[in-house]
Amino acid sequence: MKTAIVTDSTSYIPMHIREDLDIHMIPLSIVLNGETYKEEVEIDATDFYKKIQELETLPTTTQPPIGEFEALYQKLSESYDAVISIHLSSGISGTYQGSVAAGAAVDGIDVYSYDSEISCMAQGFYVIEAAMMARDGKTPEEILARLDEMKQHLHAYFMVDDLKHLQRGGRLSSAQAVIGSLLNIKLVLHFEDKVIVPFEKIRTRKKAMKRIADLLGEDVAAGKKLTASIIHANRVEEAAEWKNELEAMYPSVQFSISYFGPVIGSHLGEGAMGLGWTIR
Repeated sequence: MKTAIVTDSTSYIPMHIREDLDIHMIPLSIVLNGETYKEEVEIDATDFYKKIQELETLPTTTQPPIGEFEALYQKLSESYDAVISIHLSSGISGTYQGSVAAGAAVDGIDVYSYDSEISCMAQGFYVIEAAMMARDGKTPEEILARLDEMKQHLHAYFMVDDLKHLQRGGRLSSAQAVIGSLLNIKLVLHFEDKVIVPFEKIRTRKKAMKRIADLLGEDVAAGKKLTASIIHANRVEEAAEWKNELEAMYPSVQFSISYFGPVIGSHLGEGAMGLGWTIR
């Protein structure tokens, strides 16, 4: 059985990796000053963070039309027997539901929609693993079982400089945003039950990042073989420095650097920093 792997743009997997592993991507869109751009296609993270400096209103985002899913799945049916379509958390976007609806509408191919219950490179971990397994001829059932195993060990924490983006987008309550704004408190956030919720309140950015690193250290101390990714919102140098520090602290972990692209970056704001990891 030949299985295709599909994801959406919010996994932020570099194009060369998508091409090498034959990963198909459906873009979400971002609206800036009335203009709509497909992320990772018509706008990248670098351009996005430049553009938002000039905006008077916060950007908005839209999920892919169901028709784009249907068209892709139907095209894949010409060469594949099945599709595993892995998407950002259904608790913050309707993208997964769009995949489910499109999968039920197409003929000639079995579509398995998978809710990552998270986003960004933490979602990308699932996609890359699925693509490597598909390349090795594993069945959809084997791939999905492996993704479920990874989910039991996947963690991601992030902090933001300005909570107004999450509040405005409905991803955080007004009360939570007010708490985070007081006394320069940084909220360490994570996904719980598919939505973004506060994990801990910490006084400074430096201490928040240390706390996240310590959480990774707990899994390292438990003897788990891990892969991890530092995820940043236009903080390239800070991400590189943090990677060097973490590699020195945890040499057994495989680290990479990723980013919060336009869609997720519009909700977190510039300066956000996160760390995600899972078993390998």
